[in-house]
Amino acid sequence: MERDIKILAIESSCDETSAAVVVNGRNVLSNIISSQIDIHTKFGGVVPEVASRKHIEVVSLVAQQAIEKAGITFDDIDAVGVTYGPGLVGALLVGLQYAKGLAYALNKPLVGVNHIEGHISANFIQYKDLKPPFVCMVVSGGHTYLVYMKDYGKFEVMGQTRDDAAGEAYDKVARAIGLGYPGGPKIDKLAKEGNPDAIKFPRANFHDESSLDFSFSGLKSAVLNYLNQKKMKNEDINRADVAASFQKAVVSFLVDNAMKACKLKNVDKIAVAGGVAANSCLRETLKNAGCEKNIEILFPEIILCTDNGAMIGSAAYFEYMKGTRSPLSLNAIPNLKLGER
Repeated sequence: MERDIKILAIESSCDETSAAVVVNGRNVLSNIISSQIDIHTKFGGVVPEVASRKHIEVVSLVAQQAIEKAGITFDDIDAVGVTYGPGLVGALLVGLQYAKGLAYALNKPLVGVNHIEGHISANFIQYKDLKPPFVCMVVSGGHTYLVYMKDYGKFEVMGQTRDDAAGEAYDKVARAIGLGYPGGPKIDKLAKEGNPDAIKFPRANFHDESSLDFSFSGLKSAVLNYLNQKKMKNEDINRADVAASFQKAVVSFLVDNAMKACKLKNVDKIAVAGGVAANSCLRETLKNAGCEKNIEILFPEIILCTDNGAMIGSAAYFEYMKGTRSPLSLNAIPNLKLGER
């Protein structure tokens, strides 16, 4: 019987400081998350410098809590996994420097993890028997990808956003209609009170019909133009209808491309990852489309959709088993692409 591999993982790419202990890539012994949402809400979005300072304050405590909750000691871990990109450079550096110092002090291997790969790996925690190949849709505040997962740690990017990420568009539209930050959950909630067919917002139309890329900048601009025209005419704005119509345009784009990706790769599973994977409209629409086309739709539980250490621990395990060992000179790469090392 093979020995269990325990990974202590550190995540600090944006505004959550998280540490987790994960066994064999799928079993979570602890997943501690220190959120900064309340801090950044008053600014209307994440302030990088504020996020970095908060990471410095709590990273050591969060790691200690993860070890204690897991019921082990630091000496029991086999490796230290850590996000090194993409993300906010200052925030990444805090977690990375802590992880490097810990790996050096414990004489344990360091395994750098791509944040997007971490989001995908959250599905291995939720679904213990899940194995590649499958299509994964990564949808978050900073990223929108359609990925064909060939094998553990092997990815083919089939489509990605050419401008704004889906979650970024949610935040900007939410701000424009006065909902504040974070925009995704607030638009999702308000949209339930509106008519998704009230306003016909446009969807990006690429000249290459085979493209699985996304674009949400034009949609965002269309919403802003609609709001400005209403204000100039001194007409009432039904915010619920705006939220519902905007959300329908985003979700239909995401779902249609995901279905096309499955057809191209002849696979019958779509795993969804990232913060927008918590969106109720996306979940319902994708499940309905999956039922029509006999495609299984997989969503991690909500806590695994947002940034967290457990998903980084899962990804780090599969990299560790491939033989990946990162040098202590590893640096943060804020624009790291999926599949790059």
